[in-house]
Amino acid sequence: MKQAKEKKEDIRGKALRAKDLIDYDKGAVVSRTIIKKKTGSVTIFSFDKGEGLSEHTVPFDAMVNILDGEAEIIISGKPNKVSAGEFIIMPADKPHALRAIKKFKMALIMIRS
Repeated sequence: MKQAKEKKEDIRGKALRAKDLIDYDKGAVVSRTIIKKKTGSVTIFSFDKGEGLSEHTVPFDAMVNILDGEAEIIISGKPNKVSAGEFIIMPADKPHALRAIKKFKMALIMIRS
């Protein structure tokens, strides 16, 4: 996974389009952390078509908001097709994976407490 080249500009207090904060990269998954605290984080990802994340679990709920494109998100073996404008909550301690049906961008919101 590649880290996006982040400008040192402070984006707090500014109206922005989340999907414009990261670009696609051919054959890659790119991430950009927007907020990172002990209690949680917000990360924007872009996935080229066919790219994904392998099955894993985390000890807290995580919300995925699709910003652009279309993904398949598998939770406990059940596939879910999620498109731009939709979100899904991945429950704590349940195995999940995702794959880009079309290239897509997402915001991953994790709350640890």
